[in-house]
Amino acid sequence: MNLDRSLLKTRSKEVIRNSNPKVLTASLLVTVLGILVSYLSGRLVGISGDDALRYLQYLQDGNAEAALTIVLSNTPSTGAQLVNMLLDAVIIIVGLGFLIFLLNSLRGTSPDLGNLLDGFNYWWKVLVLDLVCGLFILLWSLLLVIPGLVAAYRYSMANYLLITHPEYGVMDCIRESKRLTQGWKAQLFVLDLSFLGWWLLCLVPVLGWLLSIWVTPYRSLSFLQVYEQLSGASVSGSERETWEL
Repeated sequence: MNLDRSLLKTRSKEVIRNSNPKVLTASLLVTVLGILVSYLSGRLVGISGDDALRYLQYLQDGNAEAALTIVLSNTPSTGAQLVNMLLDAVIIIVGLGFLIFLLNSLRGTSPDLGNLLDGFNYWWKVLVLDLVCGLFILLWSLLLVIPGLVAAYRYSMANYLLITHPEYGVMDCIRESKRLTQGWKAQLFVLDLSFLGWWLLCLVPVLGWLLSIWVTPYRSLSFLQVYEQLSGASVSGSERETWEL
């Protein structure tokens, strides 16, 4: 069985168009929060533009001591680093809440903007799952790019499993994601490639922020539909790919 990318995308656009509350309203809220957190993070642990230019100039002049002084003077305090970590955690948790909102919109099960905060009900599990998946992907990526890419799709259903089965433990979500994606990783990769043009446009300053309000839920809804299919389907041995590790 192959994924019908055209059908997945058409359904995603229909959900975005017809949802109530509007998917784009929720996406706007998440995007604004992300921009705000990015700004605050830059203020807390970032380096000013003037200091960055001075640092580069000192390096070009071979003045390593002056460059090191710039780095040390911009080292954030422990308190600033902790606040920055807290802000990052909020973004991860709200991001999962956005997936809950999208899944409710997809299923037509009374979506609510309050869903954006639902991840805080099991915030520790959300953060640990994000950390463990990120660590596994990083370890596979140390081998080569391809193993890391395969790992990313192997664990791509973990968050969806958590929002539909909050009683699952972190490793339960990871193991089940591995099972669900067996034989489907190449198709998931191709589905992602179909959004490449959109993501490249999202790199454009300012315009990218506006486009991401549309592209993020568009892509997420497509993958949520895949999850809905895979969670109720099995793959026979003859249908499985060779792209496995």
